[in-house]
Amino acid sequence: MKTINRSQLFTASCLALLVTSLSFGIRAGILNKLGVDFGLDKAELGTIAATAFWGFPLAVVIGGLIVDVVGMKKLLLFAFIFHLIGIILTIFAGKFDNPFWSLFFSTLLIGIANGTVEAACNPLVTALFPENKTTKLNHFHLWFPGGIVLGTLIVYFFDKIALGWQIQVAIMIIPALIYGFLFAKQHFPVTERVANGISTGEMYKSLANPLFIFMIICMFGTAITELFTGQWIDVLLRNVTDNALLVLTVSTGVMVIGRAFAGPIVEKLAPQGVLLMSAILATLGLYLLGNTSGNMIFVGALVFGAGVCYFWPTMLGFVAEYLPKTGAVGLNLMGGAGMFAVSIYMMFMGGVYDKYIAEKLPQGADIKIYNSAEATEEMKLALSEANRAAGPEIINTTLIIPVILIAAFIGLNLYMRKRRQLAL
Repeated sequence: MKTINRSQLFTASCLALLVTSLSFGIRAGILNKLGVDFGLDKAELGTIAATAFWGFPLAVVIGGLIVDVVGMKKLLLFAFIFHLIGIILTIFAGKFDNPFWSLFFSTLLIGIANGTVEAACNPLVTALFPENKTTKLNHFHLWFPGGIVLGTLIVYFFDKIALGWQIQVAIMIIPALIYGFLFAKQHFPVTERVANGISTGEMYKSLANPLFIFMIICMFGTAITELFTGQWIDVLLRNVTDNALLVLTVSTGVMVIGRAFAGPIVEKLAPQGVLLMSAILATLGLYLLGNTSGNMIFVGALVFGAGVCYFWPTMLGFVAEYLPKTGAVGLNLMGGAGMFAVSIYMMFMGGVYDKYIAEKLPQGADIKIYNSAEATEEMKLALSEANRAAGPEIINTTLIIPVILIAAFIGLNLYMRKRRQLAL
């Protein structure tokens, strides 16, 4: 009988997610530099950043459909290969004739790798810890904000000692090599759905459950609230505070601590109660980020981090606990739906951001010229002022999403309370 080493598999899963999150944290930190180095405007930067978010759902949905057939181990080895290729292509983007397309395709590969990690690791964690799914998913997913904290700190301190963004990106190769090695030598369990004898037909039929469809729709909002804001925070607030990247570090640092201590909170409030609390705090945090300045921005970051902290893992945990027949496909459709929504929103808001900036520049001004190395000091000052005003406007536009989530999760709590009463 093959021995399943829960500890090593969980450790390797966390390292794989660390690479995923480092890609988000480092990209958030270097996004502005890429724009300056390669003469890219906000719409082009938004398209590049969004590529990771639609590469992710592509991989996570396809991975969810085939994970029971090909096995979690093969999917994770594919993720390892795509991570390596994507990282190397990003490092050498400047060697190509058109850096935009090299960054586009390298980010796409990293996004596919990230989605493949989620497609395999979420069902792996629930299979390893069937008695404690929501809490262990929170423990696993604490490595996402944890990696973002590490990534933003890498960017911050490497910038201080004048190490280029290429070296910052290359750091990701180290945990990638480690997780690839660990997974290659381990035996894997079957998914929880297979272990419980739930048929493939029953799994697909359960995807039509109205509660599951409702959770998919809510996943659009929770993912946009958390990931769009996190990925763009340095760009949105760079001209509002001198430490914009540290704002992201504060919010994600709170997320790491919150997810580490998720067990008692989930036990007391239940997943649906945690989601309602999260939506309220996320709304307040976004409001503070978009309407304050100075040290109050860090207060907003702290509140926002506490708000979005439990969104992603608790959405998955809710489905794993209350809709277990949806299996790996259900978990991965949730992740895919979230990332797809972020990708669409990010591409759309990149254009809106350029529009807001253009409205604040002299009439007829070309943003690309103002954002290029040839820009005069007067142009740079005008662009800085336009950014200062436009960034918070984008945050305030996004604020409506967690407000809607508050209403949705109030309804979910009432529904779950009624369902529990009927079951008694």
